[in-house]
Amino acid sequence: MRIGLYPGTFDPVTLGHMDIIHRATALVDRLVIGVAINRDKGPLFSLEERVEMIEAECACLSIPPGCEIVVHPFENLLIHCAQDVGANVIIRGLRAVADFEYEFQMVGMNRALDAKIETAFLMADVRRQAIASKLVKEIARLDGDVTNFVPAAVAEKLRERLGR
Repeated sequence: MRIGLYPGTFDPVTLGHMDIIHRATALVDRLVIGVAINRDKGPLFSLEERVEMIEAECACLSIPPGCEIVVHPFENLLIHCAQDVGANVIIRGLRAVADFEYEFQMVGMNRALDAKIETAFLMADVRRQAIASKLVKEIARLDGDVTNFVPAAVAEKLRERLGR
């Protein structure tokens, strides 16, 4: 069984994330979406809220027959999470060259920790390359329209959370 792990904080989940999730389901039999707890980032949404948003959005996806999506919170090393869920590939999305530098280092460290787990990169759809959760939150905080960057239900949750 091909098991892929797509990790991130997903604070909030964006249309870019959903594009990678949808495309990754064509590559694996089970896609585990690893929602990182990462307290250092000071997330806007709780872990439970982020898991709920991703589950709701994934329920609407049309995925290949025989593929399943599982949402899995984690707080340990990414490579340990991959081992825990039996992943043989870590899936990462790339938006720009700047992402590659960081990801290149991560691949090297992960390979040193467990050479059996590969990393596959999916380039962001050209329409989604500029989308970053951090920028989405900033736009929403300043009362901007985020409907082109996040699913409609997530945009509503941002408005509720930020009192807009």
